[in-house]
Amino acid sequence: MPDRRLPAATFEELALPLFDQLYNFAHWLTHDATEAEDLVQETYTKALRGFSGFQIGTNFRAWIFRILRNTFLTSRTGLKSTAFEDDEIEAVASTHPTPEAILIQQADRETVQQALTEMAVPFREILLLCEVEEMSYEEIAQVLAIPIGTVMSRLYRARKALRTLLLEKFKGGPSGV
Repeated sequence: MPDRRLPAATFEELALPLFDQLYNFAHWLTHDATEAEDLVQETYTKALRGFSGFQIGTNFRAWIFRILRNTFLTSRTGLKSTAFEDDEIEAVASTHPTPEAILIQQADRETVQQALTEMAVPFREILLLCEVEEMSYEEIAQVLAIPIGTVMSRLYRARKALRTLLLEKFKGGPSGV
């Protein structure tokens, strides 16, 4: 069987074009520019160190985003990928018009950004990966190390939670998410 590993010289070609996307995701997760820079730097260090084991045919983008996410989670006391159960996530969501309809009607980016920062990490990260980074469900499943079905249900719940937050903010009500 031939060696399917990539030569080290291609790390730069694969990794550098993703810098801005990784930084944006890191900034949303950390809410701090300096922490985001540190997180991206640590991600690149870990990715370069483990690059010899990266296999051709797998998704490099999902692989490096997963490294970033895992690095973020392990840097936070008490946070881990299984920290939020589906029942806890469902409790935050409610039924209202779609988030897209609310965004189009209100067109208030600052309010949307504030709502995203108030969301629980599992909601925020799945929305960012899907809507901002435009990853497929399969890529998101790889990054978050969860089944595709969980991606779809968590994304549904995250959109409902965002919708609730936005409705409260646009109506001037209290926020409970």
